[in-house]
Amino acid sequence: MSHPQDPKDPVSCERDGDVAILSLNIPARLNPLTEHMQRAMRDTLARLREEGGVGALVLTGAGRAFCVGADLSVSGMGGKADTRATVGARAAEAMESLSNRLIEDLRNLPFPVVSAVNGPAAGAGVGVALAADIVLAARSAYFYLPFMPRLGIVPDLGTTWFLERLVGRARAVGMSMLGERLPAEQAAQWGLIWDCVDDGQLRAQAVALARRLASLPAHAAVEIRAAYDSAERQSLAGQMRYEAERQRELLDRPSFAEGVRAFMEKREPVFRRTGG
Repeated sequence: MSHPQDPKDPVSCERDGDVAILSLNIPARLNPLTEHMQRAMRDTLARLREEGGVGALVLTGAGRAFCVGADLSVSGMGGKADTRATVGARAAEAMESLSNRLIEDLRNLPFPVVSAVNGPAAGAGVGVALAADIVLAARSAYFYLPFMPRLGIVPDLGTTWFLERLVGRARAVGMSMLGERLPAEQAAQWGLIWDCVDDGQLRAQAVALARRLASLPAHAAVEIRAAYDSAERQSLAGQMRYEAERQRELLDRPSFAEGVRAFMEKREPVFRRTGG
């Protein structure tokens, strides 16, 4: 395993074989999404994408929180005046140019992403957590949306998009309006996350899960995300046509041939990192 970066960096990244572990790293402040942190996250994700050898990513938080969302202490967010533009105009511009692109970066990685939610995921931190393909949470963790009840604003960074699709409109609206903490165990029961595990087991189980995902065909994350995105827009007949068209290409790839060979030989398939 490689060593983490300078502890003063807003993110740290280490490797455990073909699994990369990216940690939000401002633990004294419960990992707020500062501009510096978001830029460091985007830079790190771009580097992981380019350097190769990464089979899956674990995204987690240092310390006792996953992420508490926006950094409300910055100028214009905590009440300090700035005559150049309104608070809303500056925030919207920052979201369009940085924060929203961070969520898109996570969703567009060519390898699977596991969120290991080690503590509170609040505000925009919920959107960051749910941008992963699979979300695992510590038993003490919770999800909290203070946007409307505390601030009079709507959830952002994709939270409204993720929530309704994962738990349905009734629960999504209730979470957003009431601002009640959703414990990890209940989040798992609702289908918001994949599973809830004991706190001391979170990192090990997240890495083990990521390692399983890293053994999939190289195109697995891209294809599965695209298939379910398509399903949300399609009729049943339309989605079955989509599936048939993808099989037209995928069944001719080396990964399918290897899977058939492994089945016949009663062994686990071994897929190439690139291609097939």
